[in-house]
Amino acid sequence: MNMKRTACLLSLGFVLLAGVGLHAQPPLSGRPAGGSSQRDTLRSIAQYFVPATKTAKAPDADGFIQRWLLLEPIVKQNRSNTVFTDSYLRKVFDTLYFPNQFTVLPKHGEKVNVSGRELTWHALDSKNFNVKLFRFAYGLNKPEYGVIFWAVTVVNCPQEIKNVRMAVGSNAASMWWLNGKETVLLSGDRRMVMDDCVSARLTLNKGRNIIRGVVINGPGMSDFCVRFLDEEGMPVKNISISCE
Repeated sequence: MNMKRTACLLSLGFVLLAGVGLHAQPPLSGRPAGGSSQRDTLRSIAQYFVPATKTAKAPDADGFIQRWLLLEPIVKQNRSNTVFTDSYLRKVFDTLYFPNQFTVLPKHGEKVNVSGRELTWHALDSKNFNVKLFRFAYGLNKPEYGVIFWAVTVVNCPQEIKNVRMAVGSNAASMWWLNGKETVLLSGDRRMVMDDCVSARLTLNKGRNIIRGVVINGPGMSDFCVRFLDEEGMPVKNISISCE
């Protein structure tokens, strides 16, 4: 009887320890991502996005930009993310996929034609600090793997802000521009980590500033996060975000 009781207690202890191990793993992105599950089967973006409104939106409490115009994914087959070298990315990102690619400020619902496929721009607010591109594609029943995502947003500043840095994380590789000038290139096979790459010092102009980004991924999840940091490394929050 005592031996059976001892065996049961040992078995229970093992189960409890295993449970602790399962729940003690840190989040992949460096910050909780809103409780998403890779086992979701619902084809909807409602769990991760809401439609953007006409009213300008402030960054979140940590300065992350949540309002974006997202283009439905462009198919670019890559069986592995290890090919994402600087030279490869510059060639792919310099390729013209649709008219006015580097200058357009799209509107919600506008469409472009890419290699015979009609793709739509969506003006959305992310419910999380990071923009879940995989969930965006999956929810719209679009290709999730071997794809390129384009993102555009407008940062409105009440006054000029000098010596800020754009801080970006992405899964996998990405490139970012501010007012038409390249700011950050994230190459290689990487998971999204907040502030993974930080730009040189930039100036946010008084009035409208346009951020443009492109994220490429082969297999696996896709997402990104963007914010600005000041000279002390603190998030810039005295800005507003819009889609026009």
